[in-house]
Amino acid sequence: MDCKNCNTILKDTDDFCNACGAKVIRNRLTVSNLFAHFSEQFLNYDNKFFQTFIQLFTKPEAVIGSYINGTRKKYVNVISYFAIAITVSGLQMYILNKFFPEALDIAFSGTGTNEATAALQQKNMQFVQEYQSIIMMLFVPIYALMARIVFFDNKKFNYTELLVIFMYILSQMTIVGAVIMIISANFGETIAGVGAMISIPLQIIYSAYCLKRLFKISVKKIIFRTLFFLLVLCVFFILFSILSAVLMFLTGDMQEVMEAQKAAREASGT
Repeated sequence: MDCKNCNTILKDTDDFCNACGAKVIRNRLTVSNLFAHFSEQFLNYDNKFFQTFIQLFTKPEAVIGSYINGTRKKYVNVISYFAIAITVSGLQMYILNKFFPEALDIAFSGTGTNEATAALQQKNMQFVQEYQSIIMMLFVPIYALMARIVFFDNKKFNYTELLVIFMYILSQMTIVGAVIMIISANFGETIAGVGAMISIPLQIIYSAYCLKRLFKISVKKIIFRTLFFLLVLCVFFILFSILSAVLMFLTGDMQEVMEAQKAAREASGT
């Protein structure tokens, strides 16, 4: 028989191809061996994904540091892990839309002002759902730039290496956050409720934890750097808010909200 991957001639007793190393598959595809293949690829302890996921919690400096230093066989590489996180994020949104649509409803009820705001928020939510992969990718260079500012006096990692660090961090938090959001939705919470209240602080704490171990600094110093990071984040948020307001004005969304608020005030006055 021949190898189905590289066409090398194999012996009947071979379990792996001597040329390309691929496993010899003799049986037809069934549900049983499909599940066995899935278990072998993703659930066994020696699997690179499982090892990467666990050690990004226990030894983030080993996973991230290994990739930066050139050791890239033991763990899932940063691009693949980021792609997995994007896939998990997409699967999360599919599950929420399919089974828990109320979890995506962040609209307010009550006055006309709130209704106008709610309509805008729902529009923004739809935008996030459609472009979540691009938004996730944009966060990486922004966080890396913020870290470059915060660690201005520490040149251990250059900007490209910081990109790698935050790709791993953001990927890990995306995978964990997806689980939190789905569990929260199962208990009737919206994405702006308990799920966000848990995942956002968790992301801040986990990022600080990873940076502490990577930069090898004390708890006192990482607390100071984290506070500095949050300050820089606030500045970026203000700049983003100004940019968003300008875009809303240019697209006409701002005018719609103002008109809706004006109509609500007139209605309440009568």
